[in-house]
Amino acid sequence: MAVWMWLRCVLGPHLQRIHRSPDQSRPDGRSGRRVRMCTVFCMIFKAAECERLSFICSSKLVPVSQYVGTVLVCLLGVACLRGWGRFRNTDYVQFITILEETKKNHTPANKKKLRCYDFDFSHWPLDFSWTEVSSPKLSKAGVSLLRPEPRLRGAADSVLHSVRTLPCHIISFVIAHTFGRRMLYPGSVGLLQKAMRPMLQQGQAKLIEEFDGQRNKLVACDGNEIDTMFVDRRRDGGQNGQTLVICCEGNAGFYEVGCMNTPLEGGYSVLGWNHPGFGGSTGVPFPQNEANAMDVVIQFAVHKLGFSLSDIVIYAWSIGGFTASWAVMSYPEIQSLVLDASFDDLLPLALKVMPDSWRPLVQHTVRQYMNLNNAAQVLKYQGPVLLIRRTRDEIITTTGPEDIMSNRGNDLLLKLLQFRYPKIMTDEGIRVVRQWLGASSPLEEASVYSGYEVDDDWCVSVLQSYQADRDVSFPWSVGEDMTPEGRRQLALFLARKYMRNFEATHCTPLPAIEFHPPWRL
Repeated sequence: MAVWMWLRCVLGPHLQRIHRSPDQSRPDGRSGRRVRMCTVFCMIFKAAECERLSFICSSKLVPVSQYVGTVLVCLLGVACLRGWGRFRNTDYVQFITILEETKKNHTPANKKKLRCYDFDFSHWPLDFSWTEVSSPKLSKAGVSLLRPEPRLRGAADSVLHSVRTLPCHIISFVIAHTFGRRMLYPGSVGLLQKAMRPMLQQGQAKLIEEFDGQRNKLVACDGNEIDTMFVDRRRDGGQNGQTLVICCEGNAGFYEVGCMNTPLEGGYSVLGWNHPGFGGSTGVPFPQNEANAMDVVIQFAVHKLGFSLSDIVIYAWSIGGFTASWAVMSYPEIQSLVLDASFDDLLPLALKVMPDSWRPLVQHTVRQYMNLNNAAQVLKYQGPVLLIRRTRDEIITTTGPEDIMSNRGNDLLLKLLQFRYPKIMTDEGIRVVRQWLGASSPLEEASVYSGYEVDDDWCVSVLQSYQADRDVSFPWSVGEDMTPEGRRQLALFLARKYMRNFEATHCTPLPAIEFHPPWRL
């Protein structure tokens, strides 16, 4: 029995932290044991180094196999000593016992005990899989994405075009799968994650110890394991606690230290998840993998956590707008969408950071492999939408933070309003909205609004009357038989309802007071 436990300790995962729990205080003395084991490892590696030097000094003709064998013996010794140190550590023995019991009997009681430990996520037992609610034959290839419309060509012309563009396809593939993906999602780079590890551990400890967070492993249809964290406020969070906010992080964001904190401070139930390749999640964050991950997160929220789609709000920051907009496009029953510091399309931002001579290559690479078309997906959604624009945003502007009109959040708003209210957003409507968007301060913004004498009550009555008479989906034809003055008022009224300004830079955490449910008529 003791030998079997020792073997389990040898092969077990690395235990990184023991979280506090209501019925178990954090054990003492763990750091000292870790230091002693590190000392033993250093001694062994020094011995191995001395052995290697003696081989070199004694003879240069020693077979390589003998050297490799010596290294393997040393590594085996290290593993055995590590297992012995773990075996003598009561905390680790208790942990490995709970882990094995949870894998055999996945009960809520065992899960509650297990979540007090932070260890290698690859050893975490599976909590939910896409196969529990989906047919493998229908979903194994991945969820559906919006694709750029192909240009119509004749058969011969199409073949000739494919031959001519073959080098471009090859180069685009190489760019997308090497530095391109890492530039777009720096959070997937191992060195960055290693540097952030202490911060991520502290953030995860806060979520578990202070908010009773529940960590779960989900498996998407592409086989990627998705690391999630759920905080349940349905019992004590009041009305907000009955709503689940699913958070979609930025390109270097993790749920441990990301935008989860904003809805948590507002008393909402919150479900955070890490992009494929981020934190404990496996895979790489290409659009297809991102959408697959978002899909299994929503399925988990509905079928495992017990929320209905009408109780779910999708909240995204920055590049998380892609998965958020995909979610509301694919699940139109979702209650609402909040996009913070997000953009309409990746292509203009990609062109900004690349040389002009690369323009055709950048266009091809983005459209084929990184087509983050947020606006096109948002237009498929009929529900309430709120856009939060950072007035000093330095990331999603195509010139600089001082030029607020180059913020791609403006384009996202204009495209949304033009689609939903085409008769209001004529050339005159677009002009006044652009004037409002270009205001350099809240005072100037209010001045533009009052300058056109916008009557909020009148605007609401016009929109409610149209909705009651027709009850139709967007786009609406309201404003068709209206004076230019009336259309200008409605355009400014709708712009202010769909977008809120936040006086901050791109990476400033959004205060809970700025997190509002989107406007609904």
